[in-house]
Amino acid sequence: MARVQRIRPEGLVVSPAFSHVAVIPPGATTIYVGGQNAVDADGALVGGADAAAQATRALQNARTALAAVGATTDDVVQWTVQFVEGVDIAAAYGAVATELASAESPLVTATRVVGLGVPGALVEIGAIAAVLR
Repeated sequence: MARVQRIRPEGLVVSPAFSHVAVIPPGATTIYVGGQNAVDADGALVGGADAAAQATRALQNARTALAAVGATTDDVVQWTVQFVEGVDIAAAYGAVATELASAESPLVTATRVVGLGVPGALVEIGAIAAVLR
């Protein structure tokens, strides 16, 4: 069976935390998860000013979205994580880093932004996944 190939090309930094390139085989179902904030089912912000708590809830929401289509974090090819400027990235990312990992490290894009669409949100997590059926 074909599988997603995650590649760390020679000449680029080697990190156990991420790969540089991913190739999704023909026939795979590609899943896009829009940016998830730390909100509950009613849209209320969870975690207050605690960036680690917000990151944990945002990831929980991304997992819920993946599960809705039969995918898990192991199927994620690329994570996109946005942090509001001034957030302690080490604390926020540290709270979810092991959860973002899989047997083969996904691609990770992390950015600092001025603000997010949800007032008070400090972290947003999105994903691209591929499921082989």
